[in-house]
Amino acid sequence: MADSLLFNKIAGAALATGLVIFGLQNAMGLIFEQAPPTKPGYKIAIQETSEGGAAAADVPPDWGAVLPAANTAHGQQLTQKCASCHMFDPAGTNNIGPGLFGVVGRPPGTHPGYSYDQAMQDFAKTHKAWTYDLLYQFLKAPGSFMPGTKMTFVGLPDPKDRIDVIAYLRSNGSPNYPIPAPNPAKAPSAGGANPAGAAPAAAPAAGAANATTPTTSGTTNSAPAETAHTATPG
Repeated sequence: MADSLLFNKIAGAALATGLVIFGLQNAMGLIFEQAPPTKPGYKIAIQETSEGGAAAADVPPDWGAVLPAANTAHGQQLTQKCASCHMFDPAGTNNIGPGLFGVVGRPPGTHPGYSYDQAMQDFAKTHKAWTYDLLYQFLKAPGSFMPGTKMTFVGLPDPKDRIDVIAYLRSNGSPNYPIPAPNPAKAPSAGGANPAGAAPAAAPAAGAANATTPTTSGTTNSAPAETAHTATPG
C-alpha cells in the first residue's frame, strides 16, 4: 500500500512538471509571436537629396565664344589618352585608328589608307564633315553616340575637356576651319563659358584652305571624330 502511494506521488509530480513545461512553451509563443516577413531582407529608408538641383543639359556651346578662350595646351595633353591608337603627325599616319591630323572639318570615313567599320561608313553617308558640334557629342561617349562603333574609348564627360581637345584638333591641321561669330543669344554650356574679359578671336576667312562652314546643329543621335577600332578618341 505504501509503495502504491509513493508511485502515485512520483507519477503526479512528473505529470505536473510536464504540464508546467507545456504551459510555459505556449505562453512564450503567445508573448513573443513571430511571423515571417513578406519579403526577406531589411528595408533601409534613404532620403534622396539633390545638390544644386537638376543638372543642366549638355548641349554644344557657343563656339564663337568658347573656342578662342579654350586651353589648347590642355587639349593636347588630354589627347595623350588617344595616342595608343591615333597619330597626330602631319603625315596622317594611321595606327589602330585613323590619323587625326586635320580631322576638324574633314569628311567622315575618308582618311586615306584606313579601313573604317560599318558604323562609320553609315555615319559618313549622312554627314559631310566633322563639325564642332559632332565632335563635341561624339567625344562625350563614342559608343552611345555612334552605336556599333568599334571604338572602345569611354569618352570625356567634362564639357570643358572636350572643348579644349577640339581646340587642339583644330590647331593641329585645321586652323583654317572657321570659327563662327559669337552668338550672344545662346547661353554658354556648363564647361565652356567664355571667361570674363576674354576677347573672342576673329573668325578666319571663309575662303581659306580646308575651310568648311561649320554647323552648330549636329544631330544628337549621330556621331563625330574618326572611329578607331580599339582606341581612345581624338
